[in-house]
Amino acid sequence: MNNMKNTLVNVAIALVLLTIMVSCQKGKPTSINPGDKSTATGLVYGKDDGDEGFIVKDFKGQPPAPNMIYIEGGRTVLGSGEEDVMFARDNVERTVTIMSFFMDETEIANIHWLEYMFFLRQDSAQNPDLYVQAMPDTNVWVKELSFNDPYRDHYLRYPGFRYYPVVGVSWDQATDYCKWRSNVVNYKLAQDADIEISQTSSNGRIPLESGVVVPDYRLPTEAEWEYAAQALIGVQYGDENQTNRRLYPWDGHSLRNPYGRQMGQFLCNFKRGRGDYAGIAGKLNDGAMITDQVYSYPPNDYNLYNMAGNVNEWVMDVYRSLSFQDVEDLNPLRRNDYKDPTKSYDKENSLVGNFANGNENPSSMEISKRNKQPRVYKGGSWADAAYWCSPGTRRFWAQDSSSSTIGFRCAMIQAGRNY
Repeated sequence: MNNMKNTLVNVAIALVLLTIMVSCQKGKPTSINPGDKSTATGLVYGKDDGDEGFIVKDFKGQPPAPNMIYIEGGRTVLGSGEEDVMFARDNVERTVTIMSFFMDETEIANIHWLEYMFFLRQDSAQNPDLYVQAMPDTNVWVKELSFNDPYRDHYLRYPGFRYYPVVGVSWDQATDYCKWRSNVVNYKLAQDADIEISQTSSNGRIPLESGVVVPDYRLPTEAEWEYAAQALIGVQYGDENQTNRRLYPWDGHSLRNPYGRQMGQFLCNFKRGRGDYAGIAGKLNDGAMITDQVYSYPPNDYNLYNMAGNVNEWVMDVYRSLSFQDVEDLNPLRRNDYKDPTKSYDKENSLVGNFANGNENPSSMEISKRNKQPRVYKGGSWADAAYWCSPGTRRFWAQDSSSSTIGFRCAMIQAGRNY
């Protein structure tokens, strides 16, 4: 009797599974489950390179990329909610929509840059200039009236600074790093998927159709960066309602932690006041007279570290004071001097409120003579007042220049979705 019951149970389970399989087969095709044949021609798809006909390889979705955090997109209000103390009027509030994307959990650290230079050195036999061009400018630490010279020799290479953010890197160098990282990560993914390198295209790129590669690493757009720093999912409730807009990447109007055992501790690394970078010995508060490790301080609600303070961060955009009214309201980006030529800028109107590490930015006219553009950087740094830690503030620096206060992190699109 028991055997009969077990048999009936097994038959019932089998029927249920068969029903599920049949129902799944009758479902509409998707990118991950395209079916066995074309819905347009009825021709059977090939699965392997040796098969005849159109090859449709297995696809399980965009592969995870190292150090990347998913940022769900949506509508937001960009722009500075702070008082415009610089009277720049260059980031007026406006509503935009940002597509979902990925962003580095942390700023790119010295150890990551040293890894980059290691591999460039391996390739230096073919192109020795690549290694030289990738060298950060360690002289950014040296000032005529201060003794920061030891950082010039130690900050990049000494093991104790491995997970401190790389600085002295220009926008151009950061962009080159993104290209190199894209190639390295995708070749690793191809190897893990047993795709032979010989199958790559003539330009060395692994075919997108393989489904095993990730989109290119790149600098985030200014809109993406600001959206990720706001992290307004932390104030979301109900149906598209938000309790408040944030002044910083966390709740409240204070830079100190209001909760628990860390109450009173600063939430980011910034300059507290004139001559005050860390507090008093015995009770150092933000704990960093220069930069701090990339995992220091609590992350925001997207689990991104140091979206305020530590180092400013390069973004993709060309700086223009009127970008807020010129760019689109879906995925805004100013990629060049379209509608606002660089040659029309003079020193007086391009230097409003834009300073980095105590040095005047070169004017747009001076940058134009070098055939370069002023690029936006965001977030505030260890040497900046709290004002610059608000996500809506913005400054610019020449794309071929560098500073001890500017680093970067990478971003990546979310491919294969419309949100």
